[in-house]
Amino acid sequence: MVGANTADDAGVYRIDGDRALVQTVDFFTPIVDDPFLYGQIAAANSLSDVYAMGGRPLTAMNLLAVPIDLVPPKIINAILRGGAMKMKEAKCTLVGGHTIRNPEPIYGLAVTGIVSPRRMMTNANARAGDLLVLSKPLGTGIITTGIKRGLTSAALAQKAVNVMRQLNVAGADLAERHLVTGATDVTGYGLLGHLGSMCRASGVGAEIDGSSLPVISTEVFDLIAKECIPGGSRENLETADAFTEWDNVSDAQKFLATDAQTSGGLLLCVRPRHLNNVLAILIRRRTSCAAIIGRIVRSSKLKITVRGNFAGS
Repeated sequence: MVGANTADDAGVYRIDGDRALVQTVDFFTPIVDDPFLYGQIAAANSLSDVYAMGGRPLTAMNLLAVPIDLVPPKIINAILRGGAMKMKEAKCTLVGGHTIRNPEPIYGLAVTGIVSPRRMMTNANARAGDLLVLSKPLGTGIITTGIKRGLTSAALAQKAVNVMRQLNVAGADLAERHLVTGATDVTGYGLLGHLGSMCRASGVGAEIDGSSLPVISTEVFDLIAKECIPGGSRENLETADAFTEWDNVSDAQKFLATDAQTSGGLLLCVRPRHLNNVLAILIRRRTSCAAIIGRIVRSSKLKITVRGNFAGS
């Protein structure tokens, strides 16, 4: 039902009229110093793709690569315990995995979930008039780069960790109630990168209200001023420039809109009549935010317009 042609978050394979499998895989190198938190974040990030399709995770397999001569068993154990805790929270069963030696640690999951073919969400179903709702604030790429460079305060680092390890389970709740059809999660390609893929797959455009974009903390702008910007975010901005019209937006604000996120939030396309119900579910699930950031518009070509200043910039 969903393959690689629309650059969606996961593949979907129909079993019968009521069930379809959702399959995805994701992993990355450490972005925080604490191995347990790294395991939690990596697992939440991997599980997110299933939730972004409206599914619920069923099983997962660990993918682990470590330099055995540098990383002791207690560190490996902490990474795996962090991942296992998130799988338990998601009611997802760990059924195995694979470990290899590698010069740099890598951890993540291959996840299989289930979704109703009539209720699944895709990035190819956005429609003009949909409101865009974001369930997590932006800035994790900049903050984690600051952690690596010793520029991020302990308080800001903890805020980012709390955002990244939060499960996007609200996606399944919304899909099962048929409140959202178009959706994606915001990860490595940044908000505009993932929104661009959605617009391309759906044949629409988008308008973003820059003043409504949520940010983890205004300290993020201090880090940007110190050139604390990951290479991936710079590449994302260069890519987004090709299809984005910037209206009264500073360079710092552009970097936030294209910041490479880890375990970011859900970007949801919501019909106005469903908005109150969607926001109520996000609040009940205690998502990091429930921000209305723009809307989908008719467009004969891929075009996103970003207007105004970000709050706190």
